Amino acid sequence: MAERDTIEKVKNKQGALSQIQNFFTLGYGTKEDLRELDRKLRDLYYTDLRDMRHVWEDAYMGALNAGLAALSSDFKKIIQVLDRVMEKVRHADYGYAGLMDRKGHIREEELARMFNYDKALSSDVDSLKESVNKAYSDTEAENWTDVPAEVKKIKGLLLAFENRWREREDHFRPLDV
Repeated sequence: MAERDTIEKVKNKQGALSQIQNFFTLGYGTKEDLRELDRKLRDLYYTDLRDMRHVWEDAYMGALNAGLAALSSDFKKIIQVLDRVMEKVRHADYGYAGLMDRKGHIREEELARMFNYDKALSSDVDSLKESVNKAYSDTEAENWTDVPAEVKKIKGLLLAFENRWREREDHFRPLDV
């Protein structure tokens, strides 16, 4: 039912051109609006992840300057996973199917479900951002006793986010034969 609510919200905010397009193309304007909203949301996530990467690099440099070579591999691993996740978010499938697509049309409900799923991931991004900022603060304050635990927490949050993103792809494009 949440998909219907999302679709109705999008339809209520549409202009006259989108409503005319919906009438003549059987809801194609609403689908385009849902795709655009989801793309904007994913762009925001990408920007947040990119900013986190920059903060993480600063924390990594602080740890290296303090002589914490033991944590170096964990810091690098987080940078690698961040890069991988950023590109997955940036180039994610966004539900496009042409008006006359012979493989079948993507329905409004499916697009709304993906948008709602992506919107629910915001709490994961916020938790990750909070942990990265805490680790950065700890490195700035040279509080090295808390840094290893925070690094492990960030690694876990990041891998959990990546798994949820993979689930998104599995839900969105299931293998149907």
